[in-house]
Amino acid sequence: MIKDENILLKLKYADLSKSRTSDYIFDWDVMISFEGNTAPYLLYAYTRINSLFQKAGTNIDSLNDAIVLDTINDTLLAKQIILFPEVIDTVALKAAPHMLCTYLYELAGIFSSFYESCPVLNQEDLSLKLSRLKLAKMTSRILELGLSLLGIKTLKRM
Repeated sequence: MIKDENILLKLKYADLSKSRTSDYIFDWDVMISFEGNTAPYLLYAYTRINSLFQKAGTNIDSLNDAIVLDTINDTLLAKQIILFPEVIDTVALKAAPHMLCTYLYELAGIFSSFYESCPVLNQEDLSLKLSRLKLAKMTSRILELGLSLLGIKTLKRM
């Protein structure tokens, strides 16, 4: 019996991220990788966003400002965020959790590109800074909810 919760979540995510109709190849190295569609990659993205809020010294629940789509990366992240309800409906209708895994992986990747190319904490325009923090907040909440729906607890730090 496996007692380490970290190992269990990696196995669980690896199982759920594959279509039930495709061949399954067990590869431990892939499961524990911080690259690709893996639990560690998504958990790292989630913890990275949380550290962003710690550095900002901002209460994420107090962000109620409008979202400003200033760059293509702002827009791409916002578009991915608004797909979440549709993805959940599709996952439920098709009983296909791998579709949620794919969506979360894409969301984390888009957020990573957004974070690398769009200044958040160093943004001088306050409305743009708050907008980007709000996009990060929404991304964090979707990652947390999506992983929770898959039975995976998020971590505050890694």
